[in-house]
Amino acid sequence: MTKELVDIIRADQSHWVGDGFRVRSLFNYDGDTDAISPFLLFDYGDPNYFAPNEGSPRGVGQHPHRGFETVTIVYDGEVSHRDSHGGGGTIGPGDVQWMTAGRGIIHEEYHSKAYSGSGGPFRMLQLWVNLPAKHKMDPPNYQAILNADIPVIEFEGGRARIIAGEFQNTAGAASTYTPINIWDVRASKGSDISLDLPEGHNSMITVLSGQVEIDGQRIEPAEIARLSVAGTGVTVSARSDAMLLVLTGEPIDEPVVGHGPFVMNSVDEIQQAFEDFRSGRFGMITA
Repeated sequence: MTKELVDIIRADQSHWVGDGFRVRSLFNYDGDTDAISPFLLFDYGDPNYFAPNEGSPRGVGQHPHRGFETVTIVYDGEVSHRDSHGGGGTIGPGDVQWMTAGRGIIHEEYHSKAYSGSGGPFRMLQLWVNLPAKHKMDPPNYQAILNADIPVIEFEGGRARIIAGEFQNTAGAASTYTPINIWDVRASKGSDISLDLPEGHNSMITVLSGQVEIDGQRIEPAEIARLSVAGTGVTVSARSDAMLLVLTGEPIDEPVVGHGPFVMNSVDEIQQAFEDFRSGRFGMITA
């Protein structure tokens, strides 16, 4: 049995995160977390153009996180990162930054110095991935995943970069705490591509560019097709060349309590996170 289209998620309004990232929040933890678990948030940075900037780089300054992971994928432009755990670096087109906040981290994200100087097209997205309770207080970690290190599988009608999980018996580049798949898929105009999605996983297909149809419903750019948990695959019909991000994950059957940059399992844990941050227990960013 194939998975069925349950609904189409969209966000018409965009907003700025700092002065460097204009995004649409396609979903977040304020909604039905059971339907998207283990994912918590999806901020999609619409294609944008930034003029050269000789002043301070645009972006978002130091801020904390606890209890989950952030996954940043860059398509155009460059993003530089620093954190209180010592992680950092610059990622460009095709690269991925996978940061585990765990028990607490402070980080900052800016356009790179080189990109700020040249300007140009900019497109990125950021996912928040939940951690199970037993790992929420693990030490922070940072994975810099370069485009060259991400496996690519060619198939009839398109290709897929395997960022996390497994595709056609090929393992993805990222290390994860729970079973998830993140595939960066390209589909050619006129093709019907079949994707083998796991039974029991929450499954979503985001259209980043182009148009596709699933179960006879058209999915436009910056829209997510949310699929049924039951079933083991789906057929996607590309009405034009399309960029897709495929997300699947085994649900984490635990309470989700989030407030701002912290996502835990109870209100008491959220209050403790704020206390620990204010007390300096998240560390600090050094040069």
